[in-house]
Amino acid sequence: MFEPFFGFEKTPFQKDLPVGKLFVTPAYEELVSRLKYTAEKRLFAIITGEVGSGKSTALRKLLELLNPNKYRVIYISDSALTPRHFYWESLRQLGCEPKFNRGQAKRQLHQVILDLAENERKTPVIIIDEAHLLDKEMLEEMRFLLNFRMDSYNPLSLILVGQPELKRVLQLQVYEAIAQRVNLRYHLPPMDRQESKEYVCHHLKVAGATSSIFTDDALDVIYEYSGGIARKINNVCLACLLSASASQKRLIDDHMVRIVIENEFAV
Repeated sequence: MFEPFFGFEKTPFQKDLPVGKLFVTPAYEELVSRLKYTAEKRLFAIITGEVGSGKSTALRKLLELLNPNKYRVIYISDSALTPRHFYWESLRQLGCEPKFNRGQAKRQLHQVILDLAENERKTPVIIIDEAHLLDKEMLEEMRFLLNFRMDSYNPLSLILVGQPELKRVLQLQVYEAIAQRVNLRYHLPPMDRQESKEYVCHHLKVAGATSSIFTDDALDVIYEYSGGIARKINNVCLACLLSASASQKRLIDDHMVRIVIENEFAV
């Protein structure tokens, strides 16, 4: 709709941007580095960040970095995950038909993981997204999942990814046994003001922009609204581009951004 007006070759601010063209901040690089280390060393990691801060983007980068000949990745995102569903989904992603009984499925997964690690020389990497929604039973199951050979051996990597409340939940005394097993923790912060401005410019350039579209004051307003959260920046920028195209304006100033935020994003 607005792409021809601005001379874009593709739509900017889309979540399907190829990994190689992602905007990279030092915090993002640190997160990807820690995720890779977690996989390589077969650790248990807790990754947190605000909604839309870029956690899933970092996971996409991790998957690109992991050699499929050395790793088998299991990715699960379920707001109501139960132990039974966890074992069934994990086994299915590993190409196995799960046993009906939960206890049997649990033992089956343990054996499949051991076979992968010891016979195929592949490290299973289990990633559970939206982990802040896991209940006590499911979190306890994570502790048992890591218990191999009387807790003397770890053939897999486990990564729980969620919003900041995951970190707060695991600080409760009732989860002490789980928290002690965590090898690595990292919280992905929002982008700062300068990073947010560079983020917008990067996405516009990748889309094919050849001149400035947002004024510096407009970028300041976008940062103030978004707090440096990538998804919020994407949404408000797209709305601004649509509004500017409709009114035949090729330069988006702070006044236009404020009007768009007030009309489309005000609660």
